[in-house]
Amino acid sequence: MTHAVHMKSSDYERLSEVLKALAHPVRLEIIYKLLKKEPLNVSQLQQHLDIPQSNVSQQLGKLKLLKVVTSSRKGLEVFYRVEDEQAKQVMKILDL
Repeated sequence: MTHAVHMKSSDYERLSEVLKALAHPVRLEIIYKLLKKEPLNVSQLQQHLDIPQSNVSQQLGKLKLLKVVTSSRKGLEVFYRVEDEQAKQVMKILDL
């Protein structure tokens, strides 16, 4: 069964940005971890991913720039969460 999808051009552009963001293995894993255990800070993500903290920060910066994740400050720590519904839908489709 097929479903007709009616999207505006801007919706396709946004979806393309989300897919680009998820096309990197570290960013994909960050999104996965945030969806399972959100919110997490950089140190917590670094422990889960077992990669250098600078790499985690760099990839989070890209995800934040693309508005896939948002951040909130609690004291000295910054916590990240997935807010983008299209990113959540893509992860669900991928069964991740």
